[in-house]
Amino acid sequence: MDSRKELINEYKRTPKTMGVYQIRNKLNGKCYVAASKDIVARLNRHRADLKFGGEAVKSLLTDWREFGEENFEFEILDQLEPLDTPDYKPADDLKVLEAIWLDKLQPFEPAGYNPVKTGSRQ
Repeated sequence: MDSRKELINEYKRTPKTMGVYQIRNKLNGKCYVAASKDIVARLNRHRADLKFGGEAVKSLLTDWREFGEENFEFEILDQLEPLDTPDYKPADDLKVLEAIWLDKLQPFEPAGYNPVKTGSRQ
């Protein structure tokens, strides 16, 4: 049991890759762009949700089913280096970074998978 606790504690202490990622359809160029405090875990969640039909972005799920997993790529676009402060909360910095990439790539429906921007982001 101690070994399990040690592994859990080690996992919690391991720095996570924070930043902005995209899921891109290689056939039609559409992409989904978002930010996460743990990109690797978030992309793994997207993969599982796409594979088992639980993906919240329905247009992405539809294309995944039509074109197949092999026609999508998962990519880290930008990483956020955390400030060296114990109370650092990256949420605001991630929102800014995400907004920059959304503005740059314009991945909004129907040309992409992100919902069309309205007053504020989700």
